[in-house]
Amino acid sequence: MSANAVRRNYGPLYSASMTIWFTAFFLAPLLIIVLYSFLRKGLYGGVVPGAFTLGAYRELGNPSFIVITIRTLVTAIVATFITIIIALPCGYFMARSKRQTVLLLLIIIPFWTNFLIRVFAWMNILGNNGFLNDLLIWIGFITTYIPFLYNQGSVILVLVYMYLPYAILPLFATIDKFDFSLLEAARDLGASKSQSMTRVLLPNIRSGIYTAVLFTFIPIFGAYAVPLLVGGKDSYMLGNVIADQLTKARNWPLASAISMALTAITTLGVLIMINLQRRDAHGRIAEQPANFPGALKAEGGEG
Repeated sequence: MSANAVRRNYGPLYSASMTIWFTAFFLAPLLIIVLYSFLRKGLYGGVVPGAFTLGAYRELGNPSFIVITIRTLVTAIVATFITIIIALPCGYFMARSKRQTVLLLLIIIPFWTNFLIRVFAWMNILGNNGFLNDLLIWIGFITTYIPFLYNQGSVILVLVYMYLPYAILPLFATIDKFDFSLLEAARDLGASKSQSMTRVLLPNIRSGIYTAVLFTFIPIFGAYAVPLLVGGKDSYMLGNVIADQLTKARNWPLASAISMALTAITTLGVLIMINLQRRDAHGRIAEQPANFPGALKAEGGEG
């Protein structure tokens, strides 16, 4: 057998670095969290090796945890919805603009600033002696400050600001590939501007909407810094509870169990989005005319 006839498969070798990285920094930590969630809390923190129990998962039934979970879920859904509503016209405007490079740069610029600096900037804007209250008092709209900070509204506002670019970018990428002549055709056939947007544009950019929802909902659902800094006692989210259990209560099994619950909810959301994308793709295929190949063949024959 000649040397040319022997072909080696170097695929596993090429992917070895990615496999090692994925195992060391994702799979192994996840398995450790799963293991810790089934162990008993140590006397001075940590876990007791070999002491397997479901106690941490039973504690998840505590009414306080259920309230925080519902609050976290509602906050994530509301913030994601508002983010998508704002990102859609932004992505559309960017796709129709002739200065896409400049607009993309403006969207990316916030990433050049540290996350905490942006949060503290919002604290200075919304604070009792902040820019917004000073402005309203100066123009005579109010006589005393309004507590814009340390409530659920301020948490949602800052979360929307933080993760808005994550929604705009995938929507822009999808809308930019859209054939805008379809909107003109819909208008020629009698559709109003709003009808052409809802019945022509939105169905064709659903994949971008799904991606934008995932890119915003997942990090918002696990947010820690924003609720801690701009939220009050009634704005605690699951990320804050996990941090408290690790650093203050030193209850590693409970923190791991909460993390697993958060991961399960997030994974469920991802699976739902993947299923929606798959149905959307199958629906597009089903909408194709049944005689489309025959029509092409006939066209070719006529030519």
